[in-house]
This record gives sequence, structure tokens and C-alpha cells, in this order.
Amino acid sequence: YTSRFIAHGEHTPEEGDVYKAQQMDRIVQWEGGEAIGKRAASDWLYIVPWGIQKTLNYIAQTYNNPVIYITENGMDEEYNDTSPQMLDDKLRIAYFKEYLAFVAKAINDGVDIRGYFAWSLLDNFEWAQGFTKRFGLIYVDYKNGLTRHPKSSAYWFLQFLKGDEGKNGKE
Repeated sequence: YTSRFIAHGEHTPEEGDVYKAQQMDRIVQWEGGEAIGKRAASDWLYIVPWGIQKTLNYIAQTYNNPVIYITENGMDEEYNDTSPQMLDDKLRIAYFKEYLAFVAKAINDGVDIRGYFAWSLLDNFEWAQGFTKRFGLIYVDYKNGLTRHPKSSAYWFLQFLKGDEGKNGKE
């Protein structure tokens, strides 16, 4: 989903935050204060496509190049009641284009990647955020019988999988 810089942190488990108890700080800014990438809807999710290549290369080099399946990767948008606006998810298309390009670079580097799964097929219930964030390629209308409508990213992904990315004008 995202990347972070990590720095040693001086935290104690008594502070109650499991992440702080791990003695590290997660940093989402460069030294000059600029964000590491564009923020998605969730406050923890920054769009940092080069980070996936670095992570995949690190895993390959550190763990004798295991077979890797990326089982969940995507970005969210805020829930918006206006379905036409929600259906035209250009940022999600850009996210997948950029992340998949860096996955391809990792493959060219020799990383043994066998699969990539987008998160998520449908807008869904997120445990920490309920229905307020939308990760899906398919829009779910929660107010009208859970009807489903493909977003632009669903059409893009279909063309990508067919090897015809961008040829149908649905971007």
C-alpha cells in the first residue's frame, strides 16, 4: 500500500500504542518536510510507488529470492455520495499504473513475483473505518440495495490484463 521511513524511537510499552512499543518512528516526510508521496483518503496511506520495488528487491536479496505473491495492494478514496464522481477514479488508475510499473522493474531486477492482486474488487467494510473509505474497483451503492457499478479503474484493469491498456478510452 504505502512506504515509510523508519527511525529509532524512544518509546515505552506503557504508552499503550503497539507501534510505539516497537521502538521505532514511522516517518512520512522527507527531511525538508515534504510528504513522501500524495496522501490517499486514509491518514496512513501515502502513494509511494518506488517503495514497492525497493521492498521487493530487499526481500529477494535478504531471503534468497523467494516466490512472491502480492496479495493486496491498492488505495482508498473518501466515501462520496455522488456516484458519477466516485466512478471516475483517475487517481486509482494512476496508482495502479505506477505501482505495477515498479513491480515490473522488480521483476526485471530478477525478483520472483508470480502474482499481483488489487485491493479490492468491491468497495468494502474496513475494520477500522467502516464504510467511510472506498478501496474497490467496483462502486457499491450502500443506499440502493448494494447495487454495483464498475469504476473507471475496473475498465482500465480489464484492459491492462488483456494487454490493451488505454485503448478503449475509458481512462
